[in-house]
Amino acid sequence: MKRCSIGDRISKVGIVIAVIMVLAMGSWTVGQAVMTKDFQADKATFTKYLLATARAARTVYVKAVMRKAKEAGMRPSEAWVKEDHALMLPAQFIKALGKEIPEYELGLIGTDPLYEANAPRTQKEREMLARLASGKEKMVTFQDGMQFKGMAADFAITQGCADCHNRHPRSRRHDWKKGDFMGAIIVRMRG
Repeated sequence: MKRCSIGDRISKVGIVIAVIMVLAMGSWTVGQAVMTKDFQADKATFTKYLLATARAARTVYVKAVMRKAKEAGMRPSEAWVKEDHALMLPAQFIKALGKEIPEYELGLIGTDPLYEANAPRTQKEREMLARLASGKEKMVTFQDGMQFKGMAADFAITQGCADCHNRHPRSRRHDWKKGDFMGAIIVRMRG
């Protein structure tokens, strides 16, 4: 079996990341094309579509791209832009996807967020986060004042996700484990 150099492995990982990003962005584009006047009438369906797409892309990123990249000698890091051989964290991946769709705000909110920016912004968001935390629902959509929103339950996909949160200096909680409810992916409709 031919062994690949670290450079070859990193190049292959880069290609996989690019393919994932193209597929995710293609889904957004198709979703935006589908958003006709008739479809706008059903904001809940479209919001659920966005959430499901974001969650699927992030899950593939964590389970496939990050795993292969780690095998190639790369590591996840909050400072991935500044560091050589570093990958963005799953939360950063979601935020990067969100930057590509300016019509909607896509992000994360947490039960114990590491950063204030990831805390629920309104009472209704806190209520819906608690509803998801109860485990009875995996996805909710709701009107919050003048803004329509949706949330999809977010869990520690791998033990690596939990360990990263357990070790983080800003973490108030240090007992996360794989499968724990950590918060939600959120879509906030603009305008």
